[in-house]
Amino acid sequence: MKKIVITRSAAIPDRLRLARYFKNPELGPKILFFSGGTALNSLSRSLLKYTHNSIHLVTPFDSGGSSAKLRKAFNMLAVGDLRSRLMALADQTVKGNPEIFRLFAYRFPRDEDNKELKDKLSKMAKGEHSLVRSVHDPMRKIIRSHLEIFKSAMPEDFDLRGASIGNLILASGYFTSNRHIDPVIFIFSKLAEVRGIVRPIMNTRMHLVARLEDGSMVKGQHMLTGKEVPPITSPVRELFLSKKLNKPVRANPAVRDKIKKLILDAELICYPMGSFYSSIIANILPAGVGAAVSLNHCPKVYVPNTGHDPEQVGTTLDQRVEILITYLQKSCPAPVRVDSLLNFVVIDRDKSLYQGGVDVQKIKKLGVEVLETTLTQQDQKPYLTNQMLMEALFSMV
Repeated sequence: MKKIVITRSAAIPDRLRLARYFKNPELGPKILFFSGGTALNSLSRSLLKYTHNSIHLVTPFDSGGSSAKLRKAFNMLAVGDLRSRLMALADQTVKGNPEIFRLFAYRFPRDEDNKELKDKLSKMAKGEHSLVRSVHDPMRKIIRSHLEIFKSAMPEDFDLRGASIGNLILASGYFTSNRHIDPVIFIFSKLAEVRGIVRPIMNTRMHLVARLEDGSMVKGQHMLTGKEVPPITSPVRELFLSKKLNKPVRANPAVRDKIKKLILDAELICYPMGSFYSSIIANILPAGVGAAVSLNHCPKVYVPNTGHDPEQVGTTLDQRVEILITYLQKSCPAPVRVDSLLNFVVIDRDKSLYQGGVDVQKIKKLGVEVLETTLTQQDQKPYLTNQMLMEALFSMV
C-alpha cells in the first residue's frame, strides 16, 4: 500500500465534517493524545460522540495515592491513570456493561477498618458482594478470578483503604501476564466496553525526577504536581526518568515498537491540557517518541493549559512551546524540522487565561502557527469547554 501526503484547508469549526463523525463514531478518526492524570478525562467522555478510535498514551509514573501502594507492594508501574482513562472511555449506556463500570469505578471507603475491607474483598472474590453478583457470567467468573489472585498475592499489611477495584483488577492481570500490562488492558477494555485505545507510554517501572533552577531535586511525580505537597517555587530545569527514587540515576529507555506504530497510525497528534511536565513532557521522555512523531505527516497540535498549573511556575506560553519542542527533539536520534513535531498551538481568544502571558510573535518565530479561536464560555472560565475544543480538533483531521 502506497502512502502519499495530502494537505488541505480547514474551517474551524467544520460543521459538515463534525456531522459526519457524529453520525458514525465507529469510523471516527484516530486522534492521539499524550496525556496522564485526570485533566483529559472529561474531554475523553465527550470524544465518544465523535470517535471510538481515539488513542491515549498515558504516563505510568505516578508515585502518589493508591497507585503508590501498588507500586511499593508489587514493584510495578502505576496503573491509576490508565484505569481512570479506560473508565472515561467506557460505554456507560445500555449498549455497554454498566454493571462492570460500577464495579470497576468502586473504591473501598477510606474510613473503614482494613480488616473489614479484606473481608469485603473476599466476598467480592467469592461473588457474594452485590456489585459482583450483578455482573453476568462469564464476565463475573473472570472478575472473581482476578480478585482472588490479587487477594492471594497482596502482602498481609497491604492497605485497602481508598483502593480502586479497577486498579486491583489491572494489578492482578499484570501478575498473571508475566508482568505485561497490555494483555490485561485488552481484557479490561472488552469487559468495560472501552471505545478507544489506552496504553502506557512504557511497560516498565520508572520514576520521574525533576531538577529545578534553584539546584534542588524533586523525586517522584507526586512531589512535582503540587497536589499532595506544597507546589514547587522554582522553575523546572530538566525532567528525566530514573529506575530508583532514593538515588536517582538518569535512565534513557526506548519506546516500544507497538507504541511507535500507534503514533505512526494517528490522524492527528495532540499534546493536550494537563500537568505540563508530569503529564505531557513525561510522555515524550522515552527515546524514539519524537522520531515516531516526526515520521507521521498528520497535524500536530498543542492545547496549552488555561488557569494555573503549579508545574508551569516561572514560564510563559512561548517558553513552554519551546520546552515541548526541545524534549521532542531530544527523543530523536538526529535533528528534525520543528514542523515535523509541532504545527499549531490552539489558544482561546482571551489570552489572559494563560499563565505567564502569551507572545504570539515569539511562538511564530519558533516555526509554529498560533490558532486563536473560542474555546471557553464566559460562565466556565478559565476552563476549556469540551465541545468547543473538540470542534477545533476534529475540524483539523
